[in-house]
Amino acid sequence: MRKNYNLEKRKYIIGGFIILIGLIYLVRLFDLQINDEQYKQSADSNAFLKKTIYPSRGLIYDRNGELVVFNQPAYDVMLIPRDVHPFDTLDFCQTINISREQFDKRMADMKDRRLNPGYSSYTPQRFIAQLSVEDYGRLQEKLYRFPGFFIQKRILRQYKTPTAANVLGNIREVNKKDIERDNYYAAGDYTGDLGVEKSYEEHLRGVKGVEILMRDARGRIQGRYEDGAQDVEPISGRDLRLSLDIKLQQYAESLMVGKRGAVVAIEPSTGEVLCMVSMPNYDPTLLVGRQRGENYRKLVNDQSWPLYDRSIQASYPPGSTFKPSQGLIFLEEGIIDTKTTFPCTGGYVSGGLRVGCHPHGSPLPLIPALATSCNAYFCWGFKSMVDRRSKYGTSAKAFEVWKNHLVSMGYGYKTGIDLPGESRGFIPNAKYYDKFYKEGRWSANTIISVAIGQGEILATPLQIANLGATIANRGFFVTPHVVKEIQDTVIDSKLLERRYPSIEAKYYTPIAEGMRAAVTGGTCRGAAIPGIEVCGKTGTAQNPHGNHHAVFMGFAPYDNPKIAIAVFVECGGYGATYGVPIGSLVMEKYLTGTISPGRKATEELMLNSKVYYAPPKKK
Repeated sequence: MRKNYNLEKRKYIIGGFIILIGLIYLVRLFDLQINDEQYKQSADSNAFLKKTIYPSRGLIYDRNGELVVFNQPAYDVMLIPRDVHPFDTLDFCQTINISREQFDKRMADMKDRRLNPGYSSYTPQRFIAQLSVEDYGRLQEKLYRFPGFFIQKRILRQYKTPTAANVLGNIREVNKKDIERDNYYAAGDYTGDLGVEKSYEEHLRGVKGVEILMRDARGRIQGRYEDGAQDVEPISGRDLRLSLDIKLQQYAESLMVGKRGAVVAIEPSTGEVLCMVSMPNYDPTLLVGRQRGENYRKLVNDQSWPLYDRSIQASYPPGSTFKPSQGLIFLEEGIIDTKTTFPCTGGYVSGGLRVGCHPHGSPLPLIPALATSCNAYFCWGFKSMVDRRSKYGTSAKAFEVWKNHLVSMGYGYKTGIDLPGESRGFIPNAKYYDKFYKEGRWSANTIISVAIGQGEILATPLQIANLGATIANRGFFVTPHVVKEIQDTVIDSKLLERRYPSIEAKYYTPIAEGMRAAVTGGTCRGAAIPGIEVCGKTGTAQNPHGNHHAVFMGFAPYDNPKIAIAVFVECGGYGATYGVPIGSLVMEKYLTGTISPGRKATEELMLNSKVYYAPPKKK
């Protein structure tokens, strides 16, 4: 009998097909029972209810141990959708003071996976956040009437004073990106937003705990699983001790009321920021509680930009506070020595170009030039360096040397302060001018305004204060930072390292002498403090939109300095009008704890004066 090979092949095909179907079923069963979290959650939730226990967020103190930021309890209404059974909706709405329409919308939004990507009917979902104490009390009494609902305790921030909002920051609810970036977070959690709350979030937030409750066959809670043996206790966040002196911060803010700008004070030897003011500011308590969203929108739309931290984000022309850096570069490059003089015939005049200056003696050497803030001196020094082809070959190469010295002093790049959002300012390089004027078609006179802190030069108030700290230290600075200590851990060592610019230490002494001379008999006479050797440098930065900006940089005492400071008042006119008195008063307050009787009138004037601000004109 002849064998039918076609039937033989079919047998193997059918058998293979059956095996394939069997394998598909096995893989799918494995996936459902082992890999699929939904079924695992379903099985677990039939027997257990896992409640997250949120840790206390770390407290924040100032440098003197004064409590600045602490915690207050908040209560969220939570529910597990599969456990919700018919209940008196109207009674529920009245209890927590919402309308039926709000109830229906919240339920719909919670189940919308576009708005709530983590939604699952088996896991706790937040229905309403941050109940008032009164609503919480009423709901607690009636909670047994509303199956599936429970109250979750959380932590919100509270502030001792409405101060330093730009440094402290705040906390906000996490968004989808936060959850994707860090698996610590779940929908409804909170994270640091702005300030140290953001930059030190991982230290402040702590570790969540879990309470495991046992259910019966009908889903009713029967108590703690294994008497709590499997519960996980939360670990509180670490406390922070700031470098800020909160009383000094309050005082500096009071002097800046009615003005726009910034005040930054640094302890030179450590880089610790003593105060960091940005004005106009806002009360940090506005961003706490159920009105946070509405208040945040108002702050964003406020024309005065209170959320904009001018101390580290605003880039301003530094004006004449830039001149000490120029003296340092010219000394280092051998362009001048302390006896080198340049003429000032009412200003800098070269090749048909004129840069004006105020009346003073002429010619001047370096120290008197700093004391009188002579524009001509630093323009001539800049020209002598940038146009010296015998030493550098081209103006572009000389300018690169000049720029690199400034970068080493902390200009043109972020200082690395431990706060988010810092601006780098702007120091142009030779390629910038090659592109603008064409390569080889520019010289010192083309860009002479940069020699006196104008033109394309931009710096943050922090960078200006940091230069003051570098001169105070006679040749080094420590990265500015606002956190002094972290509980049970060490601060980042990079924040404590000394950084040395490319200028020899010996050249800082005549610069410090020039700044001292500015206070004893020059443009900074208003900075004098009885019994303290103050060093200072005024700045008047040109502003095409209105009055000039008032700037001041200084430090004190001359020997063993304890404070370096920068003040920037937008549209404040001459530096001596607002910059000098505000900076001097803050230094005196920090060094002595009070203001001397002879300077009370100056203090009153600064406390009560307001500066008109003309917003930039629309193009």
